[in-house]
Amino acid sequence: MLQSLFILLLYATRSLAHFHPHVHANQQTHPYTHGKTKTFQVPLDGSSNATLRWALNYPQEKVFLAVRTPLSEKGWFGIGFSDYGELTDADLCFFWIDFKERVHFEDVHTDEEGRIFVDEQNDCLNFDFAREGEDILFFYTRKFDTCDSGDYVIEEGTTHIVWVKGSSPLFKLEGLNVAEAEKSGMQRTQLLKNINADPDLDAGSWPVKILNSQVKVPDVETTYWCTLHKLPEELREKHHIIAYEAVIEPSSEGIVHHMEVFHCVAGPGDEIPDYAGSCSDFERPEKTKVCKKVIAAWAMGATPFFYPKEAGLPIGGPDYNLYVMLEVHYHNPDRRADVIDSSGIQLTLTSRLRPYDAGVMELGLEYTNKMAIPPQQSYFPLTGFCVPECTAVGIPPEGIIIFGSQLHTHLCGYRIYTRHIRDGRELVEVNRDNHYSPHFQEIRLLKQPAHILPGDALITECIYHTMDRKNITVGGESITDEMCVNYVHYYPAVNLEVCKSSITLNNLNTFFRSLKEWENQDTSEEKGVVENFNSIEWTPMRARLLDELFKQSTMSFSCNQSNGARFPGDWENLPTVPVPYALPPKPRKCLI
Repeated sequence: MLQSLFILLLYATRSLAHFHPHVHANQQTHPYTHGKTKTFQVPLDGSSNATLRWALNYPQEKVFLAVRTPLSEKGWFGIGFSDYGELTDADLCFFWIDFKERVHFEDVHTDEEGRIFVDEQNDCLNFDFAREGEDILFFYTRKFDTCDSGDYVIEEGTTHIVWVKGSSPLFKLEGLNVAEAEKSGMQRTQLLKNINADPDLDAGSWPVKILNSQVKVPDVETTYWCTLHKLPEELREKHHIIAYEAVIEPSSEGIVHHMEVFHCVAGPGDEIPDYAGSCSDFERPEKTKVCKKVIAAWAMGATPFFYPKEAGLPIGGPDYNLYVMLEVHYHNPDRRADVIDSSGIQLTLTSRLRPYDAGVMELGLEYTNKMAIPPQQSYFPLTGFCVPECTAVGIPPEGIIIFGSQLHTHLCGYRIYTRHIRDGRELVEVNRDNHYSPHFQEIRLLKQPAHILPGDALITECIYHTMDRKNITVGGESITDEMCVNYVHYYPAVNLEVCKSSITLNNLNTFFRSLKEWENQDTSEEKGVVENFNSIEWTPMRARLLDELFKQSTMSFSCNQSNGARFPGDWENLPTVPVPYALPPKPRKCLI
C-alpha cells in the first residue's frame, strides 16, 4: 500500500510539466482515504525547478512527500520545517551523496547558529529516490507529530517549508552550516489540507475569469498589483458564487504568491475609474478605495474553494455594483525581469440559486487606534469579542453554520485563533493558525463547521511581534497599523455583519492620566489617542500594564447590521466574556 502511494506521487511528480496545480489537485482512488487520494503541490523556488508534492493520511496522521529538484551527481538537498521560515532551529530531512557515491537520507536539525546535527531518532521514513537526467526525485513519509522533542509538529494552519541546496561533495553531514548552502529558500502552504472539499457544481454553472492582462512583473522582491474589472451584464440578475480557483500562467509559477478579488461597494450605477498598477501607487484613483469587500482569496498551494451544496455567495442583482478589483501579490526573490503575467481567479457562478445565501461576518477587533502594541514585544496579545448580547439579537433561533474562515492581521501578527463559547463553556475552536503569516492569507474551508446559536460568544485573539519596531503600533487600516480580524463565511446570511470590540475610551484615558501622575509620562488630556501612545517611553513594565488594561477593562462593542447601523441598545462599557470552562489543550498522543 505504501509503495502504491509512492508510485502515485512519482507519477504526479513526473507529470509536473503538464500539470497546473493551482487549478485542480490530482485525485485518484486509494485505500488510505477510503476512496480518494489527493496530491498537492507547491513550487519551492521562483523558477518552479524545485517542487514539493504531498498526500495525506489522516487516520494514521502521516504525510507522504515527494521532492523533485535539479541536483548535481554529488549534490545535497535538505527540506523540512521551521516556525516562521528560518533556516536556524529548523527540522530537516537531508538527501546527500558522499565521496564514495553512497546515498544518505538523514533526519537532522539546525541550531540557532545554523549548524546541522543528526537526530538520534530517524523520523524521515520509507526513503526512496530516482534520477531523471539532471533531476533527482526522492520520497519519504513523516508523522504529523514524531514525539521527538527536536522535531517540528505539523499542525493545522500555515506551514513554513524551508530548504537548502548545494553541489559541493560532503565528507559528512554533521557540522555543516546551512549558511554554506549555494541556494536556499522558504515556502508557505497549508500542509494539512481539507481532503473532503469536493465539488458540487450545478449543471448550469458558468465561469467568470478575472485575470491580469500581460502584466510585466516588476523586478523587485514584492509587488502588490491591482487591476479593475467589470463583471458581465448577466449579473444584473442575482447569481450565486459556488466555487472559485486560481488560474496561473505556467511561466508565473512560484512568482504569483497570493491573490484576492474585492467587490467595489458602491451604488449600482456608480462608475469606478479604470486602474492597473501598484496597489499603493499615490496616483491610484480615490474611487477605487471602495473596492475592499473580499469575495475570493487564494494563496500559493491552495486548491479550488467549493461552497457547501446548501449555499452560495450572492453576486449581482439590481442593487449590485458590477466592478471588482483583482489584487495579485508577486513574490520575485530572484528579481526576474522577464515575467509577463496574465494570472487571476476564476469564479464559478450559477443562476440556479441554492437554498441559502452565504454571508461574511467580521469578528475580532474594531479598526481603531484605541488598540495598540508597544514596541520591542516578542509576544503581545490583543483580543476581540463577539458577545452573547450581540449574537442573541443578530442570529436566528436555528443558528448559523460557519464553514470557512479567513484570518487577518497586518505585518506584526504571527498567531491568531477564534474560540467558541456557549454558556461559559468553550466548544471546539472555529479556526487557529499558530504559524500565521500576513503574507499568506486564504479563505480556508473548515474541516469541522461551527454551529453558532444565539447567545454564543466568539473570541478572536491575535499575537503580535514588534521587536523590530521603535514606536508603538496602533490599530487602523494602514498596512503599518494593525488589525485582528476573522472573516467568517457562513449560511444562512443574516443581518449581523460586524461583531467586534475595542477598549472604551474612558478607560484608556484613565490609563494615560495614571502614567502621567505615577510614571511622569508626557501624556495629556489635550492630546489625542495616538499622540498619547507616542508620548510614553515604553518599558517592559509599562507594556505589561497596557496588556493588563486590555484584559480587564470594559469594552465598546460594534454589533452592526448590514447597513452599517448598530443593533438597538447600549453597547458601551460592557464586560468581556468570561470562560470558566476552558477547552483543555489537545493532548499529544505520545504523552497520553
